[in-house]
Amino acid sequence: MATTVQIIFYSMYGHIYRMAEAAAEATGQVAGVTAELYQVAELVPEPALQRSGAAKARAAFAHVPVASVDHLASADAIIIGTPTRFGNMCAQMRNFLDQTGGLWIKGALAGKVGSVFTSTGTQHGGQETTIVSVHWTLLHHGMIIVGVPYTEPELANVKEITGGSPYGAGTLAGPDGSRTPTDNELRIVRAQGRRVAQIAKRLKGEGG
Repeated sequence: MATTVQIIFYSMYGHIYRMAEAAAEATGQVAGVTAELYQVAELVPEPALQRSGAAKARAAFAHVPVASVDHLASADAIIIGTPTRFGNMCAQMRNFLDQTGGLWIKGALAGKVGSVFTSTGTQHGGQETTIVSVHWTLLHHGMIIVGVPYTEPELANVKEITGGSPYGAGTLAGPDGSRTPTDNELRIVRAQGRRVAQIAKRLKGEGG
């Protein structure tokens, strides 16, 4: 039976979506692993999305199905992608995770692999605190946290501004949102996806 990794994200302007795509691509390349890509429901009113320009950006991934809380139990691993909001996860992701109380009562996610990546507007915009804010929820569910080890050389790249840390991959959107994920940042999130897939596969007893 295939190992299933769900990549669940919220993206307003497409930065996290691009990272989620890369993570899903790398995860699905691990033999015996199936990657599933979902987005969480939007909470911002449509007029506000139109005024901010987010409605146009979100049209690029409108085809991605909306995540269901009940569907999480069928995954062997869950990778969460969320933008930063003042050093914390976004409200859309918090709202989604707050609906998982029924799974918590049953212990339905205990022992599954969990991992997180993020985006910020600036270089020191709270990437690590945002990722850890999601870790708290995953740990309450009894999940096994996986980050990105320093065996990935891209983490030590100081020749360019880059997101990502041992906590998880990250990208910088820029103050005006015009910066897109770099090759280095995409390599980090792909490495994270592969690592999650490999560990989940081993834990399921199917080898590496």
